[in-house]
Amino acid sequence: MSPEAVKESPVLMPQAPWLAQKIHSRSELHYGWWIVVTTMALMFVSVGVGYYGLAIFMKQFEDSFEWSSTLVGLATGSYFSIAGLTGLLVGPQIDRHGPRWFMTGGVAMLGLGIMSLGAISRPWHLFLVYSIMAAGFGATAAVSVNNILGRWFLTRRARAMSITATGVSLGGVVLSPLTTWLISSHSLALAGLLLGIVVLFVGLPIASGVLVWRPEDLGTSRDFGQPLKIANKNLSDSVQYRVWTRAQALRQPSFWYILLAFLFVLTAQTGYMIHQFSFLADRFGDLRSASLTMSLAAAGSIVARLIVGRFADYIDKRLFTAVLFAVQATAVLGITFTKDNFLTWVLVLVIGLTIGNVYMMQTLLIAETFGVVSLATVQGAITVAVQMAAGFGPFLVGWAKESTGEYTVPFLVTSLMTYIAAVVVCFARPVVVNCGDDR
Repeated sequence: MSPEAVKESPVLMPQAPWLAQKIHSRSELHYGWWIVVTTMALMFVSVGVGYYGLAIFMKQFEDSFEWSSTLVGLATGSYFSIAGLTGLLVGPQIDRHGPRWFMTGGVAMLGLGIMSLGAISRPWHLFLVYSIMAAGFGATAAVSVNNILGRWFLTRRARAMSITATGVSLGGVVLSPLTTWLISSHSLALAGLLLGIVVLFVGLPIASGVLVWRPEDLGTSRDFGQPLKIANKNLSDSVQYRVWTRAQALRQPSFWYILLAFLFVLTAQTGYMIHQFSFLADRFGDLRSASLTMSLAAAGSIVARLIVGRFADYIDKRLFTAVLFAVQATAVLGITFTKDNFLTWVLVLVIGLTIGNVYMMQTLLIAETFGVVSLATVQGAITVAVQMAAGFGPFLVGWAKESTGEYTVPFLVTSLMTYIAAVVVCFARPVVVNCGDDR
């Protein structure tokens, strides 16, 4: 394969939205910053409700309908599985056509699904509404957003992703206590209606009018218009603009090491996170203290992301990810056995410091290994497996908790899985491009 063939991309040239062209022509700010700020706002509403809200909804369904943790955990597991499957299906299309209309439709489905939460009264209602929300979430969040950021940023990719992902944590800080207050003071129906409106009001204009797939579509350049010197060979054009089909990526050992590592860690992390609210409510004895503690974890993830984003472009991402996993596993292990409320707060904060960066490092490892031209294709293939496995983390934790009567055993298992992930990720070495190999 020649260098020219390596750089060739089978993508189409979409027209930038009218609103984006208007902003670009009138603003002195490089449009890359508009991409960062608006994707941050989109993640704030979509992940703030579509991820952090699930733990609060779980507690509400258990208390209001006396449904078991196993049942609600199974519904939550199906949510993550459907979201991952959506990413798999739309990933190649996003790489070819851009994510604009997928994100617009996803925001609409997510918002309307959230507005329907108050209509749930039977288990099959829960599965139906969660399916709609999950499909919207899968089309709106990680795969689509990371595809855009990967094309707009190269040597500043970690910094851009860390700022954008701050929206995720802000969603936990702001929307978790707001959701808890709305449900406890009013009703789930009112909470769902208002949160769904917020998702639609914020998300639709951004997805359909502001986001631009690539800097070339506006005639501008990446990395805020000031590209740094590339010292990392994995950021060269021969790697970043290499076209991968799903079958070609599947033949790479690094694909499987990344998949297995994040399958283990995200199954464990999701199982813990969805049950964290119930666990903390039992420990502290009230819902508001549990909600505030979750906000502390989300606030910690904001600080951690911004700090990591400053140096992640210059370090060995595999080793840093392994350390990140080990710290999270140790913190979950500690919170399982301590009975001290202050130490619980500290350990929840430590867990929060790791959670957001786990997702960011997954994208950075995939992008550095397989490039950005086929990022959605490769990430979609990894995400579906990881999400389907991780989706059953809440179910498994709920089942183990009901079987043993407490969270000790399931949290011990999640810690062990995270330690295993820390070892596996070290083997995910970057793919060496051989221009004479057309695969």
